[in-house]
Amino acid sequence: MALNNTYEARLVQQETAVGAGVQILLLALLGTAIGMGPAGWLTGLVFAVATWAVLSRALHRSRPRSFGPANRVTLGRSILVGGVTALVADSFQSSPPITVFVGLTAIALILDGVDGKVARATGTSTPLGARFDMEVDAFLILVLSVYVSMSHGPWVLLIGGMRYAFVAAARVRPWLNAPLPPSTARKTVAALQGVFLLLAASGLLPYALEFGVVATALGALVWSFGRDVLWLYRTSRIQEVQLEDVRELVAG
Repeated sequence: MALNNTYEARLVQQETAVGAGVQILLLALLGTAIGMGPAGWLTGLVFAVATWAVLSRALHRSRPRSFGPANRVTLGRSILVGGVTALVADSFQSSPPITVFVGLTAIALILDGVDGKVARATGTSTPLGARFDMEVDAFLILVLSVYVSMSHGPWVLLIGGMRYAFVAAARVRPWLNAPLPPSTARKTVAALQGVFLLLAASGLLPYALEFGVVATALGALVWSFGRDVLWLYRTSRIQEVQLEDVRELVAG
């Protein structure tokens, strides 16, 4: 049994290594096709190594029996996001081919709706898979907001940075870590961020319309986060009152 578990663990770790290898292959293809500069190469390689290291560590802690089909889809999205990240880093020196940039981003956004369905269909949903999916989504939004901010101003970075600010705030205010109830509105707002940012980045819209699209995305995100934070705060206050009532009953 121990040998079998070791063998499965090695297979799981091999999949992350293959993912890093495919990421480097994609960078090589992009470098050959568009002549990507040092900034793009370095950023892409750092992304590949960081993804491999973080994912390998998470897999070692959770010890899944297999990597799973849904995680393979998410890993594929991560590879595409690595390519987009490299293109955005390279764009500080020269604008990337918009067709390549839009194509990679669009596929990554489309696949966002696939991995969850695969996980449910195959019965392989796991907390690690959900976290992996969420982190890939969040990083893509951050990268897209960086790209769009170069033409519309630093305020666009609020879109990409809001989730990370929430995570940082939760370290100071633990009540922010409480689980939230399921919300279709929250999921819809989150999904639209990537679509709206891609529209703004594509250059297909007039500047004023691009501005309106991005402002709408930010407004919806502020509303979604604000609603969730308010719900978490009220819930934490109710729990504090209930706990205080229990203490008084025990003391009395």
